[in-house]
Amino acid sequence: MQKIEEDFLLRFRLEVEFSEECLDDDDFDETGWRAEWERGLKPRVIRAVFDALRAVPEWSTHVRNRGVSTEDEVEVVVRRVY
Repeated sequence: MQKIEEDFLLRFRLEVEFSEECLDDDDFDETGWRAEWERGLKPRVIRAVFDALRAVPEWSTHVRNRGVSTEDEVEVVVRRVY
């Protein structure tokens, strides 16, 4: 049996800007955006990716952990066996 592997990278760069008004507000949480991404947006993006990949039954999909924090990286393995 022969096995071939290739990488395809889909990278997200998170950018956040704060106005002077926000920075002057003592109650403003400068780190809240990260929690918003981790708990709200990122799971929805990952779910959408898996939904799209699983729509083609000939391909299987799973997450692979290579020791990197899931806050920094999520590796998705997409596999086709003939």
